[in-house]
Amino acid sequence: MAGELDAELPLRSLEEQLVELRRKSEGSHVDVAKEIAAIEFKIAVLRQEIYRNLGIWDRIRLARHPQRPYALDYIGRIFSDFQEIHGDRHFGDDAAMVCGPALLEGMPVMVLGQQKGRNVKENIRRNFGCPQPEGYRKALRAMKLAEKFSLPLVTLIDSAGAYPGISSEERHMGEAIAVNLREMSTLKIPTVGVVIGEGGSGGALAIGVVDRLLILENAYYSVISPEGCAAILWKDRSKAMQAAEALRLEAKTLVEFGVAEEIIPEPLGGAHLDYDGAAEALKKALLRHLEEVRCDKNFLSHRYTKYRSMGAYDGSGHSMP
Repeated sequence: MAGELDAELPLRSLEEQLVELRRKSEGSHVDVAKEIAAIEFKIAVLRQEIYRNLGIWDRIRLARHPQRPYALDYIGRIFSDFQEIHGDRHFGDDAAMVCGPALLEGMPVMVLGQQKGRNVKENIRRNFGCPQPEGYRKALRAMKLAEKFSLPLVTLIDSAGAYPGISSEERHMGEAIAVNLREMSTLKIPTVGVVIGEGGSGGALAIGVVDRLLILENAYYSVISPEGCAAILWKDRSKAMQAAEALRLEAKTLVEFGVAEEIIPEPLGGAHLDYDGAAEALKKALLRHLEEVRCDKNFLSHRYTKYRSMGAYDGSGHSMP
């Protein structure tokens, strides 16, 4: 099965037994209802145990699942009257970044997110969710529009990283990301970001300098991908699983370190199994955090304090709270 996790193999074995038992019971006079009920119960218990105790690498695989809901899937379910804007007013449009004004339960907001494709053609158009400089400049344009019209900002982070090609360097990718970091840190509007899948390097951080950062249960947010880390440290990308463990690429670590404020639970088995359920949980969290930031008269100073405190260590080498 495409995208199947190693942890799911015992579950698949039981499901196959259940299918076979049901098939044999058809047209038979033998009552196997108790046996079927027992296997169904065992499957339900095992499913709960597996998905609530997944390892780091399995969660990364879920974050990259090809059927996982992307930014536009959430936008269509959570927001209404979304009007996408195009172009950065400098070079062109970047389909890997989608943004525009919308309504969230009647509240005008500006929403932007990184968008991947479902097939080869769409992935080429979306550049596999890896924005180029014009994508980040388009995002900045949307942020400035939001600030001008006092619209709260919502960002949906889902990128393996910014596009690392020559064309990006020619159009000054580093400068585009740096400007976004600077401008987002001083936006005079409430800002909430959500890591919905992959959150890789500066490509994710460029739309992640927010008052409140939320992360879905099976998403990750990191300075580098596990493959990139393995290539640097061991000169071997096949050690990505080992790198992921060393980097502690799981949502709870971000909350422990004060990088993220909340983990949004996903439907059992992952967001790809229930788009509506995942969107509903995300929507509730967004509404709650936006309201809290809007009611905070000192959100700018709190934003400053949050980011200044990251990476601070005391003399013992331990991270400061």
